[in-house]
Amino acid sequence: MCEEGSLKGRIEAILFVAGEAVRVEDLAKALNITLSELEDALTELRDEYDFAQRGFCLKRFGHQVQLATRALYSTDVVRLLQPVQKQSLSQAVMETLAVVAYRQPVTKAEVEQIRGVKCDYSIHSLVTKNLITEVGRKDTLGRPILYGTTEEFLSHFGLEALEDLPPMPDINGEERLDGPVPELVN
Repeated sequence: MCEEGSLKGRIEAILFVAGEAVRVEDLAKALNITLSELEDALTELRDEYDFAQRGFCLKRFGHQVQLATRALYSTDVVRLLQPVQKQSLSQAVMETLAVVAYRQPVTKAEVEQIRGVKCDYSIHSLVTKNLITEVGRKDTLGRPILYGTTEEFLSHFGLEALEDLPPMPDINGEERLDGPVPELVN
């Protein structure tokens, strides 16, 4: 176990090599430190990167953390790398995802009742993309599958937690907790 170098440097090295989000608990265990020590170091790193407007930033998605390219510099990165376009989600899939996000846990039948159309393809597509997952079974006749969002959902939309979702708008423009589902930005 190598404990030379600064804690922040060790965190950066692991996140850089990992390339994708790492569970906070796994990171603390690998560094042989407490979650509290890790959280303090992550906060310091995030603040340093933000203050200096570094080319990368520290992203949090639920219980995961990741180094990511700062959005401010994305145009330059795209211009150089010209990556293959990420396939966006269709309107029907986005509507289904919004219902799941705001009403979870929710069954496919409940989503279909809200949307007024069949959602087999949309549900399958979202499960395949790991944006939603089975979170249990409803305690009713037939025990239908309950769906909820994943940490990949949080990552995809740049959210730390579900509480960061925009509030549900009322028809009169006031916030609501039920009713029509607002549009998520893809």
